[in-house]
Amino acid sequence: MTHPEHPVTPSTGELALEDRASLRRVAGLSTELTDVTEVEYRQLRLERVVLVGVWTEGSAADADASLTELAALAETAGSEVLEGLVQRRDKPDPSTYIGSGKAQELREIVLATGADTVICDGELSPAQLNSLEKVVKVKVIDRTALILDIFAQHATSREGKAQVSLAQMEYMLPRLRGWGESMSRQAGGRAGGAGGGVGTRGPGETKIETDRRRIRERMSKLRREIREMKKIRDTQRSRRLSSDAASVAIVGYTNAGKSSLLNALTGAGVLVENALFATLEPTTRRGEFDDGRPFVLTDTVGFVRHLPTQLVEAFRSTLEEVVDADLLVHVVDGSDEHPLAQVNAVRQVVNDVVAEYGIAPPPELLVVNKIDAATDLSLAALRRALPDAVFVSAQTGDGLDRLRARMAEMIPPTDATVDVTIPYDRGDLVARVHADGRVDATEHTAEGTRIKARVPMALAASLDEFGTF
Repeated sequence: MTHPEHPVTPSTGELALEDRASLRRVAGLSTELTDVTEVEYRQLRLERVVLVGVWTEGSAADADASLTELAALAETAGSEVLEGLVQRRDKPDPSTYIGSGKAQELREIVLATGADTVICDGELSPAQLNSLEKVVKVKVIDRTALILDIFAQHATSREGKAQVSLAQMEYMLPRLRGWGESMSRQAGGRAGGAGGGVGTRGPGETKIETDRRRIRERMSKLRREIREMKKIRDTQRSRRLSSDAASVAIVGYTNAGKSSLLNALTGAGVLVENALFATLEPTTRRGEFDDGRPFVLTDTVGFVRHLPTQLVEAFRSTLEEVVDADLLVHVVDGSDEHPLAQVNAVRQVVNDVVAEYGIAPPPELLVVNKIDAATDLSLAALRRALPDAVFVSAQTGDGLDRLRARMAEMIPPTDATVDVTIPYDRGDLVARVHADGRVDATEHTAEGTRIKARVPMALAASLDEFGTF
């Protein structure tokens, strides 16, 4: 029997891409909490879904765009979107989110389409989830749970997985009771016999109390682990910050092409995928400006409108990269229907983060990406709305030279290359060069000590009289 020839071993990024593409949910899996590690939304039956949103403000186009984004999120999570509905209201109904009448209509649509899940475009309270589930009689989740599910699928590092697990548990803890019936978690008030008083609550109630305790214990353990991992990450980041390389953070809306731009600017082989939240771990690569100055470029997790507060807290590692950067390269998807809304959403998150740290935001360079996929009309509108932006295509390479030049302009040199001969009676200057600079060569001559080095600009000014720059 002949064996087929072995294919070429794919790269790690390609393997990750294949793994994600092959992620399919299996219907009928039990969601009973047998172990606290199973508190992951990957077990939800997110397969055939109906989307529903409440339009409270803005135009009808804004409401449609929000639901379109929810559909993209659902597809990224592995769902098949069957229907999308928007309800016009002054504010969401406190009981069923969309109101009892519309909830009945939603039940009929669920029956007609054969959907097994309803996804709401907002964060629902435990009571709203419970009430809506009673009417539609299928699983109901909200936008926050959906984003958490996507993060759970895409997290690869130990720290990323721990952060996602912590965010999921923080979200799930108050909702255990709210999701009781559809998860067969409560046996009812009189399970096990009639009568009243102690012992009539049934095993379901006891089960929930046990689950809550175990979840809290697991959360405490995760927080300790994340604190330990943060120490290592802080050491790595402080080492980068103390080097002579400028720090540049790429920020932007999810799927704006940040990883593609990182690869194009540095020649890195970071995984690129046309999917929301393909990047969850901060990825740092080195590059050089045209004048030879080094810089480090960090790819960060994409932002999205109404990013869950649990995730903002959990993914502190990405946000710290933003705070410490010398320059923010803000990537915008030029082919998107509402790019300016994406810009505002990203700026809101960045401003919230830097305000929390009590610092001024780093300088921002707007980069409109994917110009090869955008129409001339939309690009012309963007050029008027964003006059200072650089327009590029990470796919074709168009505009990358202009982008490098603008980045170099916005990060002024912090050091200079000097070739100086310092008299022997100025040993103090020689000591400062060794202490504050990076010495490439030293030679002792009749006139003094000749040094070739890279030194801070202030020190270079002090050495001006002794040589060339």
